[in-house]
This record gives sequence, C-alpha cells and structure tokens, in this order.
Amino acid sequence: MSNSQYETYEAYGPYSAPPHTPSGLWPGPYEAETVAYGVPAPGYAGEGAYVDTYRPGYEAGAHAGVPDPAHARADEPTLPHQSALAPADEAREHAAYAGYGEHGEHGGQGEHGGHGRHGGRVEHGRHPEYAVLAGAGAGADADLDVDETDAGAGARRRATRRRRGRSGERPESAVRRLLPQALVVAFLAGGTSAFVAEDKAVELSVDGRQRVLHTFADDVSELLTEEGVRTGAHDRIAPAPGTALTSGDEVAVRYGRPVRLTLDGRAQEVWTTARTVEGALDELGVRAEGAYLSAAPTQPIGRTGLALDVRTERAVTVLADGRTRTVRTNAATVREAVEEAGITLHGQDTTSVPPESFPRDGQTVTVLRVSGRREIQEEQIPFGVERTQDPSLFKGTEVVARPGQPGLRRTVYLVRTVNGVRQKPRREKSEVVRAPRKQVVRVGTKPRPASVRGTDHLNWRELAACESGGRPNAVDPSGTYGGLYQFDARTWHRLGGSGRPQDAPAEEQTYRAKKLYVKRGTTPWPHCGARLHK
Repeated sequence: MSNSQYETYEAYGPYSAPPHTPSGLWPGPYEAETVAYGVPAPGYAGEGAYVDTYRPGYEAGAHAGVPDPAHARADEPTLPHQSALAPADEAREHAAYAGYGEHGEHGGQGEHGGHGRHGGRVEHGRHPEYAVLAGAGAGADADLDVDETDAGAGARRRATRRRRGRSGERPESAVRRLLPQALVVAFLAGGTSAFVAEDKAVELSVDGRQRVLHTFADDVSELLTEEGVRTGAHDRIAPAPGTALTSGDEVAVRYGRPVRLTLDGRAQEVWTTARTVEGALDELGVRAEGAYLSAAPTQPIGRTGLALDVRTERAVTVLADGRTRTVRTNAATVREAVEEAGITLHGQDTTSVPPESFPRDGQTVTVLRVSGRREIQEEQIPFGVERTQDPSLFKGTEVVARPGQPGLRRTVYLVRTVNGVRQKPRREKSEVVRAPRKQVVRVGTKPRPASVRGTDHLNWRELAACESGGRPNAVDPSGTYGGLYQFDARTWHRLGGSGRPQDAPAEEQTYRAKKLYVKRGTTPWPHCGARLHK
C-alpha cells in the first residue's frame, strides 16, 4: 500500500490518448501516470477510464446542462444544458480540471494544460485565465470564491472532496485501516530481529577442510548433526560436543587414524588424528631425529591408517679383540650394530647376546671369537636276553637258541675354543648305526635222572680236570670241542643234548659223559680216560 495519496495507473491498466485529442498532441500510452485518488482524467472513455467523482456534481451545478463537446467522454451521457456558462464559470471549470489533470498534484499536464498546484499551461491556446485559475484549483486547501449559487455550492463540494481525496477517507477510518498494518510491520520487524539473532556465522574445519557457514544450531553436537559429520571414539572435536555456539566460533573435527606402530622392536596399535607420519610421531611423542622410518615423514595417513616401523637412535658398546667401541645406531639387530662398529664376524664367531636380537640403548655386546672341530665317537649298545622254557631239557639246563649281538651308536660332539679357551664338548647329534639283537635261551624243565647204572664209581672229577681244567664253558683253541669233557657238537647231539655242550649245565654234561662211557668206554678220552679209575 502506498503512503501517498497518489497511485500509478498500473492499478487500473494502461491508457491511451482520448479519442477527441488531435494527432500529435498526446505523447502516447503512459506506463506510470500519477493521478490523485478519485480524480478523473478529462476526456477518458472506454476500458480503463477512471471513475469521475467530481464532474457529475459540477455539471449538475455549474454547467446546468450546457454541454462541452470538447470535454465530452464517450461513455458519459450528454446532459441537457439550460444555458451557456459564463466565462468566469467556464474558467473555474477549467481550473478544476487543470488542477487535477492526468499528472495530478505534481503538475501532470492535463488535456487542458493544467499542471496542478505548480501552475498551469494552456495547451490549446484558449482562455489565458485558465493558467491562473489552474494553480488555485489544484491547491490542497484552495477554496473557490464564488457566489452562493448552485455553481458555488458545487465548487465547495468539489473542494471538500479534494481535501478528502488526498487521504482517500476520513481520519478515523485511516487510523482503523493503518493499525493492522502497523502491527504486521512490528511483528515482521521483531521476527527479523529474532532471525538475525539466532543466525550464527561459524567456521567449521573437518579434517583440515575449512568452510564458513551460517547455522541456527545451539551447540557443537547439533551443528555436527546438522552438517552430517559423523564422529567416533578416536576422533577429536574442539570445542567439546555440547559446547554452546556463538557467532564467530571455530569448530574443528579431526578424524582418528589407526597406526600399526613397531617402535624399537615392540609392536602395538595406536590411534592418531594427525594426517602425516611426521604429525603422528609428534603427537605420539616419538623422537624422530636420527631414527629410521619405514615411511617418509611427509607421507599422508589415510582414514584406514598404515603400518609404521620406527627405530630410534641408541648407544651400543661393542667389546671385541681386546678393544671397546661405542656407536650410535638405529640398527635393527645386534649383528648390524656390531658391523657398524667396524667389527666383522667370521666363521663360528658370535656375540654374547643373540646376533638377531634388537639392540637396546646402553647395551654392551661382547664378540666371541670361536674356533672348533667335530669329534665322532662310537659305542656298543648291549643286547637283551630272552628266555623260553623247554620241556625236552633237564631241569637246570639252559641252551642258547640264538646268540645275542650288541648294537652300535655313533655320537657327534662339537669341541670349541672361545677366545682361546677350550670349552666342554657339546653333543650335536647321536644316531644308532646298528640295532642290538636279542639272545634267545631255552631253559630245561625235564626232571633229571638219578644216574647211569655202572658209572657212579668212576672218578668224573679227575676226568673233567684233565680235559677242561674243571670249567663247564671251556672251549678248545679250534672251537671244535667244548664243556667239561670236551664234547664235539655231533657227539653231544647224539647223546640227546641240544645247543652247544659248553652252554649246558655241569650236571647235564656229566650225565651225557656217563652215557658215552657206557657206549664206548674211555675211548673218547684217549689221554685222560685213565683218570676215571684213580
């Protein structure tokens, strides 16, 4: 709604020159022509013509029925005129039209040349007094000085309507109309202030990516939810979640990254919010100066993390060949540290700690010069004896059915000399070259006979002493004869013996000798047989 008593014709639509205007005197269709409320454009007719609130009364009172063909409108009926207007009345009429022409109060040039309160110009060149009266007729509070006739009464009515036309309504009506609008304006002003007060300009940095945004979030948690930023237990948020937000605050989110860190030989998994290897070491408090790094310090760490091997610089003392050397190293093994000290290990040389172990800071390592050889020793493995009962043999008789055989074991020993001192031999390996074989012995269970008839009176002791020296297991140098009475194997088996005679008990050997005597006498013992009769 405009605050002025004037409105553009846009509310009513465009208009063109009146039909009675001569060609060339009208500037053309207006796009924004200003007129006072309720003031008609003289001579307009047809669509878009303004409603005339003054002219009917004027024509009824002032013209009193006298037509003016030059000002007639196409859509207005012609009233019967009683008489022609006097020049003075006609001037007043043109003054009214000139004061509220198409350009209104601000001097809009009407059809008759009126310029409102700022003066008038006679466009058609008639009635010079119109210009004088036009200025008076367009005044806001101008009163026409006319006689108390119908024409005068009409002029006063027109003046009153002109005063009301500036506001469009009575004062109390204007107050009632403007009050709701004022309330709406006040509400909108308060809402705008609240809107501006709730809006905050915040700088949000997510893993190094910064942006400035406007938000209505009350705290950090609400802001992150609003922006779709998901965080976990290992992520870092500053300020802390739940912290109230004000305009100008800075919120930083740094995502956690897993690092499979092997630090000086000890493996562990740690979390860091740094985005590079160098930043992670700084965050974890690991001194990188002089250290070995499996990745470059500038290498970025992705959200999935990485594996990082770090060996810090350490001081290691090496004792070798009567000399002491101390080196600072980030070697991975004791062997590498010894080599960095300028010492070479040869052959069986070793160190006082395992060469492949991790060197510790302040550790002392002794180099051992080792020389040695391997010695092989063989030893017999005793055989076992297996005894079985034999009912064909007399009790007390044992016969070796299968002789036993000892086994053979071979052992390798390492004999070392460390720094010139011989060490106790150390067995490296042992193996059985030949397994032992068990000896099988048959044991007699048959009852022994009391004696052989006709032989008990003979001196069997003297015969045994002469043949074998009284030894049951005696064997002659040729290995053919054995036992107390030097039986050969063939004779022994004919007499019922088993196995070898020298393996049989003495009683059984004497029994078999008595049987042989019964059969052959002293013939089997040609040199010692005579002793049986002593």
